[in-house]
Amino acid sequence: MIIGAHVDPKHPLDEAEARDADAVQVFLSNPQQWKAPKPRDDAEELRSSEIDIYVHAPYLMNLASANNRVRIPSRKTLAGTVEAAAAVGAKGVIVHGGSVGDGEDVSVGFERWRKALDSFDVSVPILVENTAGSGTSVMHDLENYGPLWEQIGDYDVGVCLDTCHTWASGADLATAVDLITGLVGGVTLVHLNDSKDEAGSNRDRHELLGEGQIPDDLLLDVVRSAGAPVILETPGDADQHRAEIAWLREALTT
Repeated sequence: MIIGAHVDPKHPLDEAEARDADAVQVFLSNPQQWKAPKPRDDAEELRSSEIDIYVHAPYLMNLASANNRVRIPSRKTLAGTVEAAAAVGAKGVIVHGGSVGDGEDVSVGFERWRKALDSFDVSVPILVENTAGSGTSVMHDLENYGPLWEQIGDYDVGVCLDTCHTWASGADLATAVDLITGLVGGVTLVHLNDSKDEAGSNRDRHELLGEGQIPDDLLLDVVRSAGAPVILETPGDADQHRAEIAWLREALTT
């Protein structure tokens, strides 16, 4: 079982060592800006490392947006992020599903996703992450992976299942992996996060494992069912992440 955490991007391999992690997730550019990632001096070191690298795309991206002043820069930003991720040997680029405009059918978002992936070379797997929101959000409903895959499934794509987002969206976390597996074949990556809020809150507020609202057994069952690498996005520092990773490894072997 590969287990890691989201870390500061300056020295990701040192961050992995500090957590006794098998993998790390990083931003390669400012997550709140459109700026393209800069080449990294440590790219060769990252490519040759035994630590798995995952890249999270910037938060402001919205490939499903009705506004072309958002949608087009999102495509360009994703293209640049994928190119930079390939340079460091990343296993995948995680992208939020985004949202359509008020009054639009969510299916329009699936079509916009297709156009986005048509626009550049998808040289690193794109892992589409479910979201906690509702309404116009494309991926708050796990069932939407089915019709989205009808549009983009011929590309190198996978599912990033976030436990906090699933819980917050009101979906059944106990059956989420089986549902996704039935629709698209499985989960590629798990973002393992507890939640500060109750189920169905639509609030994306991560908590340390065991200190939030999601029962431990439910979190562990997701990991076992998915059989996929795990990335923590909990609010802890290196010591707290190290403790969470140790707890998770022990719990999964008992």
